[in-house]
Amino acid sequence: MQWSGGRRRARQQPMAEINLVPFIDVMLVLLIIFMITTPLLTQGVKVNLPETATAKSLSRPQEPLIVTVDAKGQFYLNVATKPGQPVTERVLATLAGQQLAGAANQQRPVLVRGDQQVNYGRIMEAMVILQQAGAGNVGLVTQAAPSKGPRG
Repeated sequence: MQWSGGRRRARQQPMAEINLVPFIDVMLVLLIIFMITTPLLTQGVKVNLPETATAKSLSRPQEPLIVTVDAKGQFYLNVATKPGQPVTERVLATLAGQQLAGAANQQRPVLVRGDQQVNYGRIMEAMVILQQAGAGNVGLVTQAAPSKGPRG
């Protein structure tokens, strides 16, 4: 038996540390993916809705037909091929008429979301177009006013 310089070869101990570099890489990739996709998930057009004290939520038997009028007076329709792009009055009338045609859609909720800065006549114009397209009742969308406590 040979002696190897007085040192014995130590057994390799298992490493008790977790390598965090791959974990951090994966988390950064996921963060970037979420940062890119989150703005794409928001639907509709950003409008500043007027506040009312009597706002109540609606039961939704069907997806409502929603026309949005932004602060510039442009119309947007939630069932258009590109809901984020404005439509003309003629396109609005055509698409709304197609969506409201048939007996099943007679009770479909029809709503108008109007920015509080837009001319009220423009909102009325949207309501008239919807009624001419076959909507029986057209509702206005507002947001609930912040509550001021029990004594108001």
